[in-house]
Amino acid sequence: MSKPSPSARYLEHCQSIHARVAQQLDIVSTVADHFSKSILAGGMVHVFGSGHSRIMVEEMWPRYGSFPGFNPIVELSLTFHNLVVGANGQRQAMFIENVSGLAKQILRNFALKETDTALVISSSGCNIVPIEMAEEFQRRGVKVVAIVSQKHSEPSTSKRADGKKLTDFADIILDTGAPLGDSMVEIEGLETKVAPGSTVGGCLLINSIKAEVADRLTKAGHPPKVLTAGAVIGTDKATELFESAYDEHAHRIADYYSNL
Repeated sequence: MSKPSPSARYLEHCQSIHARVAQQLDIVSTVADHFSKSILAGGMVHVFGSGHSRIMVEEMWPRYGSFPGFNPIVELSLTFHNLVVGANGQRQAMFIENVSGLAKQILRNFALKETDTALVISSSGCNIVPIEMAEEFQRRGVKVVAIVSQKHSEPSTSKRADGKKLTDFADIILDTGAPLGDSMVEIEGLETKVAPGSTVGGCLLINSIKAEVADRLTKAGHPPKVLTAGAVIGTDKATELFESAYDEHAHRIADYYSNL
């Protein structure tokens, strides 16, 4: 029997990631309880990720199939990867990701509420800015949910002098199921593995949470304004939903600036 192709092996690994996420559905349900309570109280769920964890932030909101109630905090200095080298290059982003004090400056822009919740994503859980974001959220009385890759985070070394990781400042922890080093596929003749898995697990978690929150908001009599394609509901209805959803986001986020 011939050996499965690299792509087939990658998909096999993704099945194990799916299984790991499925094991955590009770935790996902608890997270959705907290997030929906924040949104129903007129607050927000603040979502932060640096580096490629930015992908999960934008997966939550705003995109098709998503709805207001989430505050996507994306710092370009930490996430602007496409130039790779030169001005705004990857070296600088990786350096800035470990500058202590930046998280406090980011959150200085928002008048957080105790009814808010936060979701912080970091595959390793070892870089200083996401760790300090979680620490600062907790200091302000905001419950923190962390998404990490536990097999990668646990043996990794924190960049903080005290050794603390993102998981040390999380009230609830979710695991992407990705392996140590993230990459999952061995190639014959190639020393290092390729094809990471944390984004797959992260997106499965994000959308599982999203679906559970939508269910709770709807059952509470406040169905969310879901960004939906015109091909599904017609152009006029889709436009109406988009405008209404963006307006709701604007009204929600305005409180966090006006009360500073």
